[in-house]
Amino acid sequence: MTHSTRLLLLGAGRSATALIQYLLAHAPAEKWFLTVADAQPAHLVPVLAAHSAYTRPVAFEGHNAAQLDELVSQADLVISMLPAALHLAVARACLRHGRHLATASYVSPEVRALHAEAAAAGLIFLMECGLDPGLDHMSAMQTIADLQRDGARLTGFKSYCGGLVAPESEGANPWRYKLSWNPRNVVLAGQGGPAQYLENGALRAIPYEELFSRAEVLAVPGHGHFEGYANRDSLSYQAVYGLPHLQTMLRGTLRRPGYCGAWQVLVALGLTDDTQKLNNAATLPWQALVASRLPQPAAPAEAAAQLAAQLHLDTHGPELERLAWLGIFSEQVVGLHNATAAQLLEHLLVEKWALGPHDRDQVVMQHQFDYELEGAPRRRTASLVVTGRDATHTAMAQTVGLPLGMAVRRVLRGEVAGRGVVIPTTPDLYEPILAELAADYGIVFQEQDAPR
Repeated sequence: MTHSTRLLLLGAGRSATALIQYLLAHAPAEKWFLTVADAQPAHLVPVLAAHSAYTRPVAFEGHNAAQLDELVSQADLVISMLPAALHLAVARACLRHGRHLATASYVSPEVRALHAEAAAAGLIFLMECGLDPGLDHMSAMQTIADLQRDGARLTGFKSYCGGLVAPESEGANPWRYKLSWNPRNVVLAGQGGPAQYLENGALRAIPYEELFSRAEVLAVPGHGHFEGYANRDSLSYQAVYGLPHLQTMLRGTLRRPGYCGAWQVLVALGLTDDTQKLNNAATLPWQALVASRLPQPAAPAEAAAQLAAQLHLDTHGPELERLAWLGIFSEQVVGLHNATAAQLLEHLLVEKWALGPHDRDQVVMQHQFDYELEGAPRRRTASLVVTGRDATHTAMAQTVGLPLGMAVRRVLRGEVAGRGVVIPTTPDLYEPILAELAADYGIVFQEQDAPR
């Protein structure tokens, strides 16, 4: 068969499963041929075998500039699921060869600087088109458009999203959390500057050291309560969403109740710091590491008691319970030589928070729209809960990969008007994608509206 369009997917990690399935399902009708380039392509062979007429796996190292250039030159559209730091190199290769680009990652300032050049070349660099960012933009813009069509004046917007674990898969884990996406990103979440947002007209800037102590509680109908902490940058989305006059604007991350208080202790101990290598032995016990990082260093065997005393925590309270469950007060060895504290914590969490083969993850998102209609203050809440099938077919992979695949399909059909660096905040993207997610996958937001 003749393939009229060549797709290149760079990176096929745990979030790519649903994306690959979607692309292959539509490859025959759309006349696509998909090259999947991954550092370890062996795991792809059984996945792709049934579709060999439409796809091939290729071994690819993300930092191999020559191979990247060659692969991009052979494609019509490039989808990057590589780490965010590599997107600039991919975008530049797409510019050189005149190729469209699609990713689920945030637009970096460096990629944004390519906008004019890409637009002049007639190219679409579609970014922020996964879950968060992505599905959050699309669902928010649809509801904002609906409210404004009804004559509402928006005064506040909050949006929270979390990649969690389904309650039945939490087991005895007191954190009620397991890893369904990049563990390094979990450890480093919130770093790189203060969290900035608007609250009742006042600018708030929360330093990382206090971020997890400022979490607020919110309820998701039918699914209980959650904690939300602010993302680093909320302010820029006022302009993106066309809402310059809001009094409240906050985008944040969701966790189960109790998580943030315990994580705040890890932050206070400097165990999420990734800036300095510790020159430690791999055989260093965790209790010795914790004891050495207390405000007043203590004997290793006294790490838990001294932590409680020095940070004014209850020795039998929920924070200490969660930390003890991780094993940081035990003689378990850290397992990595000359690592940063964040690398040691990640190494521990990958073991303790592993998603078992039959565990089901869960994605939870909620938007809160405060508005006035005919002089009366109201709030519309839009909530989404998606539960995965197992550790391979995850809710995270679905909600990241499906919107991205659907957007790619529309780019290739010529149904996307924008050029240059684009995010999915326009109706030509969000309306058909949200409709397809609801009709074919049951991924739909539940809305509630009430006086405020």
